Amino acid sequence: MNFLSISFPNLSPEIFSIGGFSIKWYGLAYVVSILMGWKYVSIISKNSPAIISKKNIDDLVVWITLGIIIGGRLGYALFYQPMEYLQNPIKIVEIWNGGMSFHGGLIGVLISTIIFSKIRKINILNISDMLAIVTPIGLFFGRVANFINQELWGKVTSVPWAVEFPLGGYLPRHPSQIYEALLEGIVLFLILNLLWNFTTLRYKPGVITGIFVSGYSIFRIFIEIFREPDSHLGYVFYIFSMGQILSIPLLIFGLLLVIINFHRKHKSN
Repeated sequence: MNFLSISFPNLSPEIFSIGGFSIKWYGLAYVVSILMGWKYVSIISKNSPAIISKKNIDDLVVWITLGIIIGGRLGYALFYQPMEYLQNPIKIVEIWNGGMSFHGGLIGVLISTIIFSKIRKINILNISDMLAIVTPIGLFFGRVANFINQELWGKVTSVPWAVEFPLGGYLPRHPSQIYEALLEGIVLFLILNLLWNFTTLRYKPGVITGIFVSGYSIFRIFIEIFREPDSHLGYVFYIFSMGQILSIPLLIFGLLLVIINFHRKHKSN
């Protein structure tokens, strides 16, 4: 045992269990994130240059929730364990057992938002900007839940704040889940909200979205340096983790969104 490390707190993935029914922190993280995001979008929509009705916002939440769950689950199956889920496809619907991909969830949200914006005739970039501002809320709670579940822990280290995860062999490891919660959650949330409230970027649809996408990608690529790669995947080309591989094209996409939309004149819906 490293005397500088911190023992993992006595936390269970389940909040409580009655009979065969249980409430888990991971599920609660999703529910709380969606409810908080819903409320916050309703607030910032009042400062949006686009007029989006409360009914549209309420209906959008349903589409986004479906996009997160379906995209996140399919993305995890495709990006991280394709052979296992191809051999046993029914496991894809077992979301209570964990296994969600941010990149897959992002694709799911993108598709559902495109469809929704076409049906309701709303500028998709106005919607995506507001969604970008609230997404770090979900990232924060999701990574905290990852910490409680003792998953996605970091590499062995001697830093004073290292945590000994029982599932990680009681070795002092980087609490990479907390790193992500802080950078992708709190820091990114503050940056986006400062830009939305104290600059004119909200009048340039798509720029806030691009900053979120590229900002997330930069933080994710950086934090993956301290994170233990998935045991069944290891490193790609002996250098990159799957999270970094998926974040590189996302970073390019985010930067293109910023460049293309920064000088574009705002068009009405």
